[in-house]
Amino acid sequence: MMMTKAITARSFGLRAATALALAAGVLASGGTAHAAERAPLTADQQQAFDIYRDIIAIRTARGQAKTPEMVAYLVTRLKQAGFTDVDIMVSDYDSNGERVQGLIVRFAPAKPDGRKPIVLLGHMDVVDALAEDWELPPFTVTEKDGFFFGRGTTDNKYGIANLTQTFIRLKREGWAPKRDLYLVFSGDEETGMISTRAQADYVAKTIDPAYVLNSDAGGITLAPDNKPLAMAVQAAEKTFATFELTVTNPGGHSSRPRKDNAIYELSDAIQKIAAYRFPVQATPLTRSFLGALGQITPGEVGTAMRAFAANPADEAAIAVLRATPETVGTLGTTCVATMLKAGHAENALPQSATATVNCRIFPGVGAAATEAALKQVIANDKVQFKLVTDVTESPESAVPDEVMAALRKTIDARYPGLPIQPYMESGGTDGMHYRARGYATVAISGAASRPQDMFAHGLNERLSVDAFYGGLDHWYRLLKDLAG
Repeated sequence: MMMTKAITARSFGLRAATALALAAGVLASGGTAHAAERAPLTADQQQAFDIYRDIIAIRTARGQAKTPEMVAYLVTRLKQAGFTDVDIMVSDYDSNGERVQGLIVRFAPAKPDGRKPIVLLGHMDVVDALAEDWELPPFTVTEKDGFFFGRGTTDNKYGIANLTQTFIRLKREGWAPKRDLYLVFSGDEETGMISTRAQADYVAKTIDPAYVLNSDAGGITLAPDNKPLAMAVQAAEKTFATFELTVTNPGGHSSRPRKDNAIYELSDAIQKIAAYRFPVQATPLTRSFLGALGQITPGEVGTAMRAFAANPADEAAIAVLRATPETVGTLGTTCVATMLKAGHAENALPQSATATVNCRIFPGVGAAATEAALKQVIANDKVQFKLVTDVTESPESAVPDEVMAALRKTIDARYPGLPIQPYMESGGTDGMHYRARGYATVAISGAASRPQDMFAHGLNERLSVDAFYGGLDHWYRLLKDLAG
């Protein structure tokens, strides 16, 4: 029987809520507890859920101007736990004409031991979601079929809630770190990254951390039956670049069609991009990741992973991995049309047509080379290119030894012996700006999910209830180890 529980969040209130907890051992066993079988929430679990519910209810999408509301909410929570104005810095930024805010919170040591600080990243904004498109209300956390549904349930309000609640939990326990810890939450990671760049500059000039840990990627990969396969550690990410492709035309009356038509020419260019495959690329990091994951991934995809790791020229393996959304981005650069705009009247020939093409560029290739490749593929000088993003290219990060050691202990407490595997992210995060400034930056989210449950940026985003509660000790254990 399907059970649905809608949990409504009112903005900016601190209150208790009735919720369902994780039954002991459920995630480790690969099962999902039914509501009647779950134990009551602990105080820490309840608080984490309350924060999660409340911040998801704040529509921090582009055009909504809601990040100040979310910052104010988080600041109130942190102050109630004992953080003061001295510990908290709120900054305002203009992101493409919209006011956004960034938040930095210092957890100061009582007796510093001389080690450099640790910076912890998350982003407060989300890709927008339209209620009419979703099966459930996107800005209300709804529990259904063992999942929490809502925009940001994974990307990245789980990370924000997890880190915030961990700081509150540690502060209320009276624990004090022996080195500085900083939360650095950005306000426009999904769009202009204006706050991200400014915060990265501030961190480099003022904090100068030993390394940066990101909550916005990585995490535990689960098999279709919820069996844990590996802890993925994001150590590199592809370059994000967006181009606008435009065709212009004199146009005219729709009753007098021309041989040349802006929409048709643009459509032809888009079809050529859709059919094009960038050259396959492989690095030791990507081959190692696919080889390790292939050992524990069943079926055709696992076989292809192992084959590609052994021989990146294996055409059969390449075909399988390119046909799989979860792996296609690992093999090289990808470019895909994401938006269209054309014409000005139904009874007029189009005077212009524009397509937005988003590229995720393999490290070392660069935006200029990618643009040149697309132009060669299209082979039409009438298609004008405009790069509309401020491109940041970042190197691969080595995982610091002390981070790997602490992560090993943290994962063993949850899944003894689970493999830990660095990988390259196909998407982009705030982490690129810290890598570009010379800081080792790795993403190690506490979330656990199956590839088929990944709906970030899409409809009906979700995170399993078991994974939500099962990951709440993740940063708690890590920070006590790394800063204790």
